[in-house]
Amino acid sequence: MPPLPGAELVHNPLQLYRYLLRCCKLLPTESLQHYYRHSVKQSFRVHADEDDPERIQQIIKRAIEDADWVLNKYKKES
Repeated sequence: MPPLPGAELVHNPLQLYRYLLRCCKLLPTESLQHYYRHSVKQSFRVHADEDDPERIQQIIKRAIEDADWVLNKYKKES
C-alpha cells in the first residue's frame, strides 16, 4: 500500500519529487524530515540525466516502495 494517496498518479520525475517531499512531512521528527528531504534532493540530482523511459519508471516504482518502507518503519517506532 502506498504511503500517501496519489502514489498511483506519479508518472514522471517531477511528480515523484513532489510526492516524496510530501512523504517527508509525515515523518515524526524534524531531523528525520531534514535527512530524508536531503536524500530525496540528492537522488533527484543523481538521476537528473536519466533518459531511458523504462529505467525512469523503475526508479519511480522503487522510490515509492522505499518511501512506503521508511514511513512504515518510523510509524512502528513512534
